[in-house]
Amino acid sequence: MKQIPVETSARHIHLTREDINALFGRDYQLTNIKDLSQPGMFASKEKVAVINPKDKTQKIDNIRIVGPARNYTQLEVSFSDARKLGIKPEIRTSGNIKDTSSFKIIGPKGSVLKKEGLIAAKRHIHMTGQDAENLGVQNGEVVKIKVGEKGKRSLIFNDVKVRVSDNYKLTCHLDTDEANAAGISPKAHCEIIKF
Repeated sequence: MKQIPVETSARHIHLTREDINALFGRDYQLTNIKDLSQPGMFASKEKVAVINPKDKTQKIDNIRIVGPARNYTQLEVSFSDARKLGIKPEIRTSGNIKDTSSFKIIGPKGSVLKKEGLIAAKRHIHMTGQDAENLGVQNGEVVKIKVGEKGKRSLIFNDVKVRVSDNYKLTCHLDTDEANAAGISPKAHCEIIKF
């Protein structure tokens, strides 16, 4: 079976243009410090703080913004992060934020209260149409993956969603808690085990 690169997706936030303006100032441009594996996406120099709108003592500082601006604001956290915030996240596919938890974002020039958008990202694999054909899977399919080195903390993860677009690059994303549980290294790979 083909080996698929695995990346740890640490907590991060995607912001709308409107929210960037509110947090950093009108027409502020995010600073790209590193291109990410998915084409067109980048880690920005800019970071924000997030607080529980019901308890300001529950806060996480220095949350990296992933650019470019999107048409929705979404905060992606692990369950460990969510405990720090005192907020229970829904496990969702990116972009599916309807009826998720609220949170408040603090930037250098202002703050924004979001009524929804906090999620724990569902485990997923990005791939192109050709990758999907080669691997025998389809967009939206749910598979199992085997990850980790033999004899170490290797695991089989269930409920991994296949996401297909020719704008993607073949990569599996796990959150920090999942990656730590499997002892994921920077050069880790996984393989698909179909149900």
